[in-house]
Amino acid sequence: MKAVPSIVLAGGGSAGHTSPLIATADALRRIDPTIEILALGTERGLETRVVPEAGYRLELIPPVPLPRKPTPALFAVPGKMLASVSAARKALDEAKADVLVGFGGYVSTPAYVAAWRRKTPIVVHEGNAVPGIANKFAAKYCTENVKTSFPGTELPHAEYVGLPIRRAISTLDRAALRAEARQFFGLHPDAPTLFVTGGSQGAQRINESVSGAAADLAAAGIQVLHAIGPKNTLEVPQTGGYPYVVLNYVDRMDLAYAAADLVVCRSGANTVTEVSGVGLPAIYVPLPIGNGEQRLNAKPVVDVGGGVLIDNADLTVDWVRANVPQLLLDRERLTAMSTAATGVIRTDADDRLARIILDVVRSAS
Repeated sequence: MKAVPSIVLAGGGSAGHTSPLIATADALRRIDPTIEILALGTERGLETRVVPEAGYRLELIPPVPLPRKPTPALFAVPGKMLASVSAARKALDEAKADVLVGFGGYVSTPAYVAAWRRKTPIVVHEGNAVPGIANKFAAKYCTENVKTSFPGTELPHAEYVGLPIRRAISTLDRAALRAEARQFFGLHPDAPTLFVTGGSQGAQRINESVSGAAADLAAAGIQVLHAIGPKNTLEVPQTGGYPYVVLNYVDRMDLAYAAADLVVCRSGANTVTEVSGVGLPAIYVPLPIGNGEQRLNAKPVVDVGGGVLIDNADLTVDWVRANVPQLLLDRERLTAMSTAATGVIRTDADDRLARIILDVVRSAS
């Protein structure tokens, strides 16, 4: 292995790709602060903000969306792919990359092709229980170093290692931080607390259904911390003396989890891993589009009683009124859910994946 390994991480679009990328980069730096790290992304994704904010260099390459159905756009794909592969190859060459780690998203397919052409070792990490197109493609040709976030993910040659999450989350002591967290968000120190989040972009159905029951929640003595998404707006009248705090985005998710007794959330891979990892009881509302991966992401936690699953179409104001206060005020059940959720999904995947990556670099050299 070179004195200073050079590692390129490709992944972008949503937090589902950027969060594990950043968590892995952080783990690599903890092991060896001299490691050179470059992230590959596209101008369309969240990575343009969160990767530089995390302190890592980002190189943008042209995105190549792959139409899921035959459309005229399909004919433009080969030309766009060639340009994107060329840009990825240039980035790998300039970084003198020892290994490429792909986390999926538009950027990963051209990065995989460029790495194969360059004979650069590849590590594939799939975030969801149902793999995406880019990683399905890569796993067909990688006979080793295909890693998954959930057991049972159907990818050739796959090994379950878990999903890399931030150290601030994986080591979180919710009880120890609860008082600080509630003060941070302007919440009552002792009231039962519901955290609501639809993921990095928010979720209209969740926003409308929970906020529509705000008066009923307050009447039950429940306070709410609600992350609605950066582009959304929500006006909630304050009634009953219990706060209903609305934020567009939560930068301190560790404090949000510590403040909460129960969360209503989507079931993206990152959310399920973090929420179950910190032992937070959850009502999971899978995204109704896609290939069903969000339902499968939550299944291991729901199966052991650590969470409740409700279809997006069934989440209504009336459902929230009838079910959330009953659950949130049942301390015995919440404790049982917390115990059941803890440990179902690994929370040490950042270090595990980082050491696998370094082993690949050592073997190649």
